[in-house]
Amino acid sequence: MGIYVNSKTAYTLYKSETVKPFFVDKSMILKELFSLAEEGNNYLCITRPRRFGKTVMANLIASFFSKGCSSEDIFSKLMISCESGYEKHLNKHTVIHITFNDLPRRCNSYEQYIDRIEEILITDLKREYPEILINEQQALWDILLGIHAEKPEEKFIFVFDEWDFILHQKFVNQQDKASYLSFLRNLLKDRPYISLVYMTGILPIAKYSSGSELNMFAEFTMTGEQRFSEYFGFTDAEVDLLYERYLKDHTSERQVSRADLRTWYDGYHTRGGDRLYNPRSIVLALANNNTGNYWTSSGPYDEIFYYIENNIGAVREDLALMMAEIPVHAKIQEYAAASMNLQTREEIFSAMVVYGFLTYENGTIMIPNKELMDKFADMLMKEASLGYVYRLAKESDKMLKATLAGDVKTMSQILEFAHDTEAPLLSYNSEAELTALVNLVFLSARDYYRIEREDKAGIGYVDFMFYPKKTNEDAIILELKVDHTPEEAIQQIKDKKYALRLKGKLGEELVYTGRVLAVGISYDKKNKRHACKVEVL
Repeated sequence: MGIYVNSKTAYTLYKSETVKPFFVDKSMILKELFSLAEEGNNYLCITRPRRFGKTVMANLIASFFSKGCSSEDIFSKLMISCESGYEKHLNKHTVIHITFNDLPRRCNSYEQYIDRIEEILITDLKREYPEILINEQQALWDILLGIHAEKPEEKFIFVFDEWDFILHQKFVNQQDKASYLSFLRNLLKDRPYISLVYMTGILPIAKYSSGSELNMFAEFTMTGEQRFSEYFGFTDAEVDLLYERYLKDHTSERQVSRADLRTWYDGYHTRGGDRLYNPRSIVLALANNNTGNYWTSSGPYDEIFYYIENNIGAVREDLALMMAEIPVHAKIQEYAAASMNLQTREEIFSAMVVYGFLTYENGTIMIPNKELMDKFADMLMKEASLGYVYRLAKESDKMLKATLAGDVKTMSQILEFAHDTEAPLLSYNSEAELTALVNLVFLSARDYYRIEREDKAGIGYVDFMFYPKKTNEDAIILELKVDHTPEEAIQQIKDKKYALRLKGKLGEELVYTGRVLAVGISYDKKNKRHACKVEVL
């Protein structure tokens, strides 16, 4: 038992996951791996955004196959225990499990990084095979070939987690990257000691390995392949199950609704169209009894502005539309996300999809959920280089105060200020563009309201419904019109009885006890003027 070879680490970490109250059994992935391990020389690479359970799955796989220690106490309770092949493969393989995002102390070069991996693995192999003479000066693959020559029945399952981590470190240059790919190729490609290689990462191999270095891998991405999709992220059914556990554990003082989980953390899509939730955020929300933003930042790749700073002009209008929950057409090429100098619109959006900031479905991209919407809103409010989008967002506090006060003059002035910026959005070729603009000038209202766009209300769908977080404060129903008057917008609010959405069911106590404000905003294309009206219903 070593650090990499038949390590107990994966068992320890995965067992700790299984005893947590919001654990989800994903062990059926093993059923898909049994035949691949038996065939030999199979290579899988699973790429997903951060926080989608890649490391947990790597620990599951390593702890199941490894003969380093018995893991029957874990897997006998999971679904895989009922499948054929369970007994045949449980703790029957020699597993080499390497987490590639570990660095040596004070690491400042690729040589230090790769030397550490090689030294640990050679030490483990010497300990695992004391009867075989191992020359530490040999290359790793030569040592493994020697072991296999002495023991032809001995084959290895490799589990590599975060394989592409080192490719993003500042001290790694292009020559280092080529050396790393060569290292993996020599270690893995066409080797008789390979039973199965299971590798995880964020970015696809294709960008880095343009030649034949790693062409033996079958790659499975979120948008490119349906297979294995259900094992990364939580499905609707799994979130339903977790919410039932939450209800049992919290018989009183429940702060999380099932609808909250969908609003905050849903919105990702698989190749087959299935919806997925961010698993880490779901677990934290239920464990903490609080829906909030659990998208932690651990470096530049977790900051939205990192992706757009090189060409803000190419994506600024698209960001404004997506902030208004309007999908934007885009061609996503996941390999383009690997560029360290994102320049084109396609590169920028491809990277944002791969890293989980945007979701992609049927040729369009959008911001997946409230958790990310809040991150985008924070960026729009603080990055002056976004130009008119930033300036409009900064006016949003003033816009909300004017709306609550019924100050239609100030409201109109703010919208005219938007017009004076000569923003491309103001072509108003469709109501969607007006929607995007209004969304920007009410951006700060998200701090005080749950804002729903095209919400079902009364006998129709209202453009915007502002539900106050403090239920005794004013609610806002906002309707937009192009080439019609704000009075017509308010009349529509009345005629279609949108306010019923705030009244609750007959006989129930009112949830919202403040005023209900009907707000009409219009734009006259001919005169190029906005008009506003606010009325208390």
